[in-house]
Amino acid sequence: MASTTYDFDMMLSNAREAYGEELYKMAKEGIDFVFTYTDNVAPSTKAGQLIKEFPERCINFGIAEPNQVGASAGLALAGNVVFSQVFGPFLPLRAADQIHTDIAYNETKVRLIGTHSGVTAGGGPTHNDIADLALYRAIPNLTVVVPADAGQCCKFIRESMDYDGPMIIRIDRAGSPNVYADNDYELVIGKAIETLEGTDAYIISCGSNLYECLMAAKAMKEKYNASIGILDMHTIKPFDSEAVIRVAEKTGNVVTVEDHSINGGLGGAVAEVLCEAGYKGNFKRIGMPDKFAVLGSPDEIYHHYGMDRDGIEATLKTMLNL
Repeated sequence: MASTTYDFDMMLSNAREAYGEELYKMAKEGIDFVFTYTDNVAPSTKAGQLIKEFPERCINFGIAEPNQVGASAGLALAGNVVFSQVFGPFLPLRAADQIHTDIAYNETKVRLIGTHSGVTAGGGPTHNDIADLALYRAIPNLTVVVPADAGQCCKFIRESMDYDGPMIIRIDRAGSPNVYADNDYELVIGKAIETLEGTDAYIISCGSNLYECLMAAKAMKEKYNASIGILDMHTIKPFDSEAVIRVAEKTGNVVTVEDHSINGGLGGAVAEVLCEAGYKGNFKRIGMPDKFAVLGSPDEIYHHYGMDRDGIEATLKTMLNL
């Protein structure tokens, strides 16, 4: 089991910076790949340094996401491994056709890095990226991963070099707490990580929400002596159904938490698995309701919709009749 940081104060990391740092390291090591990007990559970032030092392998497409995704597919079909950074809200909404037909249908080795995912874009409801997982799950051949923190993001970047077919790497906008104390744990694409063992209930989550889940589990232990487990479902597709069924049967209480609409995302995938398995226990989805979000910072939005540690704790209390 991986070691977590949930006993400590928030230790910030930045997956949006980390992917560029890892790509830069890989380029310095002589690993061959192509990087396509939009014009929101700051020169001061590690991705910006990659662009400066390795211009022959980096292509700026400006604000033209469909063109970028389509061209990335072409580069991959020419024999390249392609990492393509796209502003998250525009990746699934503006480039859906290219993801479906150019990337997935042709099974290209393109890694689409969707930044600013969930409600973290900072541009309000028009820029909230809360329907992407529903789209990605329905498209054949796509692998979809949602790193919990910067370290896990770097591990996925490395793992993806030798992984067949296209991949979506979904990360948030900025600094999020580290979930794992170090990177000395096994990461297998398609296999969930039991981040924390539990006997009373399990939270299944992914991405930066995982830290809030850990803090909620800690509060439940301290206040009510409730043992809450955490399942890091870092891979949305292919989905680790066996892990879901195992933790559900262990406790009979399951809550999902995601920075996405409750329709079609992680919660929907878990519900499908449990329903088909004949699960008869308690189940609750926490995520964005079927509406455009209120205006506010991500933390304010999470609190408003019960997606932060307070809301998760309240849901667990109700479920466990505490």
